[in-house]
Amino acid sequence: MPWRALRRFGQKLLRRRSLEPGMAGTRLARCLNTLDLMALGVGSTLGAGVYVLAGEVAKDKAGPSIVICFLVAALSSVLAGLCYAEFGARVPRSGSAYLYSYVTVGELWAFTTGWNLILSYVIGTASVARAWSSAFDNLIGNHISQALQGSISLNVPHVLAKYPDFFALGLVLLLTALLALGASESAMVTKVFTAVNLLVLAFVIISGFIKGDLHNWRLTEEDYKLAVATANHTYSLGPLGSGGFVPFGVQGLLRGAATCFYAFVGFDCIATTGEEAQNPQRSIPMGIVVSLLVCFLAYFGVSSALTLMMPYYQLQPESPLPEAFLHVGWAPARYVVAVGSLCALSTSLLGSMFPMPRVIYAMAEDGLLFRVLAQIHSDTHTPIVATVVSGVIAALMAFLFELTDLVDLMSMGTLLAYSLVSICVLILRYQPDPVMQSEEDEVELQEERPPEAEKLTLQGLFCPVNSVPSPLSGQVIYVCSSLLALLVSALCLVLTQWSVPLLSGDPVWIAVVGVLLTLITGITGVIWRQPQSSTPLHFKVPALPLLPLLSIFVNIYLMMQMTAGTWARFGVWMLIGFTIYFCYGIRHSLEEVKRDQAPLKPRAETIGLDLSRSCTPSI
Repeated sequence: MPWRALRRFGQKLLRRRSLEPGMAGTRLARCLNTLDLMALGVGSTLGAGVYVLAGEVAKDKAGPSIVICFLVAALSSVLAGLCYAEFGARVPRSGSAYLYSYVTVGELWAFTTGWNLILSYVIGTASVARAWSSAFDNLIGNHISQALQGSISLNVPHVLAKYPDFFALGLVLLLTALLALGASESAMVTKVFTAVNLLVLAFVIISGFIKGDLHNWRLTEEDYKLAVATANHTYSLGPLGSGGFVPFGVQGLLRGAATCFYAFVGFDCIATTGEEAQNPQRSIPMGIVVSLLVCFLAYFGVSSALTLMMPYYQLQPESPLPEAFLHVGWAPARYVVAVGSLCALSTSLLGSMFPMPRVIYAMAEDGLLFRVLAQIHSDTHTPIVATVVSGVIAALMAFLFELTDLVDLMSMGTLLAYSLVSICVLILRYQPDPVMQSEEDEVELQEERPPEAEKLTLQGLFCPVNSVPSPLSGQVIYVCSSLLALLVSALCLVLTQWSVPLLSGDPVWIAVVGVLLTLITGITGVIWRQPQSSTPLHFKVPALPLLPLLSIFVNIYLMMQMTAGTWARFGVWMLIGFTIYFCYGIRHSLEEVKRDQAPLKPRAETIGLDLSRSCTPSI
């Protein structure tokens, strides 16, 4: 009896979301076209970092080779982007990585993903709001911060901010009201700010190529000595390294690429528009791919222009572009850069706030969070309660809290979501088509022949008999994907925590890495040999299982580089989340209600993930 209760409890944790076929039934307004999604993705991803990050990475990590760093980072981000694009074509619903996890790996993983996405969006919104306030304050001579620090000072280091930021509070509440008005109104504002931002970046890139000097990509020790002799000591010079295009070697290039990877975070907000896009199965994949391409070109162009205009060791990380224009004699251009920076912060803020209530709404509608959060406004067709609640929480965080120590926690949630989406794509591509499966069952019933049970053999793992996925091959993929995730996690842990003995040639750790790589290669080979689903989609990830595997490795490797403090804060946040789930969500889950109401529901309906056959695009 206890074993049966434990088994039932485990089934609850791993139960998967059933989806009705088609796009009908949404309570949100389908009002966003492909251009809206592209603007949302570009605006969310191409934030103020493009005006600051290039100088920070180029000065002491990569030098002129920062352009390669952005290329490597873009390719790594594209791996996750392609996985999101396939899911957007396969499951056109709100919820992003939360929903993708729910229909593939079960309820507990879905709640974990959604709970961390909420944290990422809240911290992202509050951080960008404070950055917007700080940038505006700098433009007017820091009068706001000086006045508030002198009159209202908060003396709780590492917890509360130095002073309450009324400007950031008002800004978040203002944009919350805008989001409550409707998705189309928010998209229009995003398009305007994104267009201005892109125009400013185009000006920066063209100006850099006009005023730049290729010699700055071939700097030598003599150039550095001359710079030291003529320096006015207002700013400190960065290290020279070895000079040339890659002054800090391959190690510096990889360190720079790891930092640049976070510059491409944000495109996943497009995946939350599945119930508001007019044609989500086509628009979501196209929006994700195009926005990543535009962002890469912008980062590549700005970093090239910046390192051409000014020697990398003279760059100032706090304000690299204004200093670069001052260096080439175009000082007034700093005002253009300031306008672009504020527009970039505005679109980034909207990009963080837009998906936040949609993830909350999706979880509340499924019963994993309080159902009151799933209320939709009858006129604007927006998740009004989720929008207001999430906006108020983010506004209070921006108003009071010190967010520096929480930024890594935001990255943790995003990387976890990326990893799970990649695993889900790997699993779903090899699952049997439920439509074909039901047809086969009907034929077997008509012919009154009992179905032959498939047997798992070693030969069948590498040379399967069937050319289409079967229930057995689908189970093989589930097991292999789970093992693959564990082995990749172990490999990343070894590479990050024991890198010194590895580089020094310790035979024990080299043997450990060799065994892990051999097992990973073998399991990948088993997955590769299994038959794939032939379900037609508007977009599919190419080169399975290699690309999702690389995406999983990159994301987990970056997660393993987080500090112990970040992991501790992650544990506290998950403890709060699991308390809500086990006290409320597991009993009020929509899947639990469905099971109680219809215990005899056919199994074919609960596995169905193929939405493309019966989805008709909205025009």
